[in-house]
Amino acid sequence: MPKPAFHPSIVFVISLLLMPSLRSANAQGTSIEGLWGTEIVLGAPVAGQLTIDGRRGKWLASIDGYTVSASLSDGILTFSLPGDKGAFRGHPESTKQELEGKWIQPSGLILDSKYASPVSFRRVLPKVWRGNVVPLQERFSAYLLISLKDGKLSAVASNPEGNFFRRRVYQATQQGNSVLLEANGKKFAGTYDDESKTLTIQLADWLPVFRLTRRTNKDAVGYYPRLGEELASWKYRKPLPRDDGWAVSELQREGMSEPQVAKLIEHLLQADPADTSLRTQSLLIARHGKLVLEEYFYGFSQDRVHDMRSAGKTFAPVLVGLARKQGVDIRPATLVYPLFAQEGSFANLDDRKSEMKLRDIMTMTAGNACDDEDDASPGNEDRMQSDPRQPDWYKYTLDLPMKTRPGGAQAVYCSGDLNLVGGAVAATTHAWLPDFFEEHLARPLQFGKYYLNLMPNGQAYMGGGAYLLPRDQLKLGQLYLDRGVWNGRRLVDSDWVKESTSLHAEFARDRSLSHEHGYGFGWHLHHLQDGNHGKVYEVFAAEGNGGQFVIVVPVLDMVIGITGGAYGEFDQWYRWELELVPHFILPAVEGLP
Repeated sequence: MPKPAFHPSIVFVISLLLMPSLRSANAQGTSIEGLWGTEIVLGAPVAGQLTIDGRRGKWLASIDGYTVSASLSDGILTFSLPGDKGAFRGHPESTKQELEGKWIQPSGLILDSKYASPVSFRRVLPKVWRGNVVPLQERFSAYLLISLKDGKLSAVASNPEGNFFRRRVYQATQQGNSVLLEANGKKFAGTYDDESKTLTIQLADWLPVFRLTRRTNKDAVGYYPRLGEELASWKYRKPLPRDDGWAVSELQREGMSEPQVAKLIEHLLQADPADTSLRTQSLLIARHGKLVLEEYFYGFSQDRVHDMRSAGKTFAPVLVGLARKQGVDIRPATLVYPLFAQEGSFANLDDRKSEMKLRDIMTMTAGNACDDEDDASPGNEDRMQSDPRQPDWYKYTLDLPMKTRPGGAQAVYCSGDLNLVGGAVAATTHAWLPDFFEEHLARPLQFGKYYLNLMPNGQAYMGGGAYLLPRDQLKLGQLYLDRGVWNGRRLVDSDWVKESTSLHAEFARDRSLSHEHGYGFGWHLHHLQDGNHGKVYEVFAAEGNGGQFVIVVPVLDMVIGITGGAYGEFDQWYRWELELVPHFILPAVEGLP
């Protein structure tokens, strides 16, 4: 997914809302050295109790002050709020007197997609249900560290949720109550109010004006890995049990060295707050099917969903496996273009398109002109998602010209192709993907709250970007480590797991920090060498921008989950898997030869 951006049409309104009432500063001025910060939730999405009433032959829906009519057609109940404030799609079951459905949250200030999330209903009367809508919050934190060196002020800006500023260093000047930041030829004017001790500034032309206050390591929740005393030291605590299917245990009981793991945690706690090279926001480890480590940093927690970015691509081939388990005739050799016959004719006609198979789009070897790492590539994800002429992203990808024949051993990173895998599942199951995801994956895996990003056509986008709880992200790895079984229930056939995690293609070494880098069906394949024992382990992983990882080490019966905020800095976050895991986590497994 492209990095989120504010919609220009509402920046001015939000700027007014966030702008403080400024007072005249001390004529002499006061030094602005130190740490400044703000943490806010942007926007006010519709939320709260949703009541759906189907009595008297007419359907009504009420939420957050709105009451609108709903329609029932072909067993699907839908309604939309005025002003595109939200929508709903559900399935009332007349025989069971149950209602299942998804709330569809509109795009917002930062979130540039709509998101679908499940709503749990309870029946209060015949044909009357109530559920709670919990929208995905648009959090934004901004921190500014201003330092004086050699008589000159400089400022480093940071943002833990999106890493928008990328460690940008500004030259800062202060004259009275006026503050000016300058970097790369751009100037950002602000105001310091000595009476209220606030710094008001617009840190980028696409951001609103923020009111920042002085912060320390006791209240800058998104700036420091931990606050106060927790920043200085760490003591191991066994993860707490929750009603989410995870059994919990202790590191030592499952054969892992607590002191060795402590080295990594302390390494993360000592990270330079002005840097992003170690901005790890959660670290979880499961061994022998039990959760043994669960740690959060920079204000994140077990109840806060995290953007999976491209690690969510792995769900697309998982959905194929789920469909196969339900008896759907879909296989790696299935031809792609006939599945999308309803799209009509396709641009850039080429005989090679008729050869494209599901295997090719699952392994990023489709041969089309799609390369996310090349801004000029016609199929580049950012270009696709920002092109107003084609809101149907399936057709956008299918219309691309061909560069080579499909198949082969060389993978080219293409989000559009993995999204097409989701389209293949939708075409063969005739399902709305959020419903299919909920019924066959999220519910059996006992997911908590989650949010699937949608395309303009209303289908789930399977090229990445779903928000899940870190404990639920880890279940994806455990499911495949256990060959398709979760807590005794088989969701995916073991042969599909084996084929999905086998080598089908390879990425060029120059995109993998010179490491060998294989690819299966949506799974990245690596060889990691234990930093202490020298033993090499085969691993498969879901991976996403910023440091989102679900890493499976089969021979050690271990799954590692990492989320992070080093977005856009590949050479930083990719080392977490290729270097930190081998150096700190693999050696923590005791009893190795």
